[in-house]
Amino acid sequence: MAGAAADAVENLPVLDHVESHLHPEPSYDVAAHPVPTGLEEIWRFTPLKRLRGLLEGAPSDAHLAWEQQLPEGVTLTEISTEEAQALAVSAPLDRLGALAAANAGGAVLLDVPADLVVDEPIRLTLRGTASSDTVWGHVVIRVGLHAKATVLVDHVGSAAYDAFTQVVVSDGAQLDLVTVNDWDDDAVHAEQVNIRVGRDATVRAFEFTLGGDLVRTSTNVDYAGPGGSADLLGVYFADAGQHIEHRLFADHTAPRTRSNVLYKGALQGQDAHTVWIGNVLIRKVAEAIETFEQNDNLVLTDGARADSVPNLEIETGDIAGAGHASTTGRFDDQHLFYLQSRGVPEDEARRLVVHGFFNDIIRRIGIPDVQERLVTAVEHELADV
Repeated sequence: MAGAAADAVENLPVLDHVESHLHPEPSYDVAAHPVPTGLEEIWRFTPLKRLRGLLEGAPSDAHLAWEQQLPEGVTLTEISTEEAQALAVSAPLDRLGALAAANAGGAVLLDVPADLVVDEPIRLTLRGTASSDTVWGHVVIRVGLHAKATVLVDHVGSAAYDAFTQVVVSDGAQLDLVTVNDWDDDAVHAEQVNIRVGRDATVRAFEFTLGGDLVRTSTNVDYAGPGGSADLLGVYFADAGQHIEHRLFADHTAPRTRSNVLYKGALQGQDAHTVWIGNVLIRKVAEAIETFEQNDNLVLTDGARADSVPNLEIETGDIAGAGHASTTGRFDDQHLFYLQSRGVPEDEARRLVVHGFFNDIIRRIGIPDVQERLVTAVEHELADV
């Protein structure tokens, strides 16, 4: 892989850091990211003790078991940490990301060559074998110039897993990235996903979080040139005692770019807790951009809590459109009344409302077996209401 770094995506600018309490300075240096106290803005919602020592960063030889289905022309190889840093451009934004890159002992590179159109999904299953295992991961996904692909990353089993994932989508390329976090109930999962969108490139990133004791993910997008488009879409379902936290950051670093963030969650059971943080930064150079972020939460039982915080920072007056919205509430009584007035039993009416709530996102995936699996998973969760 010595030549891989030399074949890195060309003409990607080095971005100036913007001073903000919402956006820590990126760095691979673990020392640049102090151990959090829980009072910091980016950590105040996270129950740090439940991270099982991941923030201390003890080395580990444990690994997840990888299973892959790679269409012709797509490669999966191991590279060094130095090669990974040369291939991708975005450094870790927090301590967990820096520790994952430092302790993983290298990275795995999924490479879709330029001009390749992949008709079937690229499937990666990452399986943990024991909740006592501490696992560090570093993954790089590169989609070449004008290539087109769908990548499915499926997390199952159990571990305490901390990963740093970098995604480079070259000029004119198209990527659908589908991530499923379907862990066992005792798993801990922390992951930072940094996505660079090239000129006139298109990214749709789907995230579905169903399992785990604690899941904290951070998805960050920036742009290498004008015309880039990113949709960040997610569904999550939290049960009693679960902590599910999603953090999204769209950094508009080029003019005439677009971002759309839509996450929907449901909660049930005592001490079920979800956190959604949506950040959008429109820089001075990012003229004529368009962005919108929205988070909707459906609280199904007493004792559950949803925190939802949208943020919008604008440094230019020349924008095509920008906005955000957040809702948290119980079942829509009018919907339930409508269904029950037509003879639908209350339990069935509630089930239909929840399926309708999530279906808008699930139906967009375009992978039939994954869509069916997610609908079934929601059905299973509702059986416990």
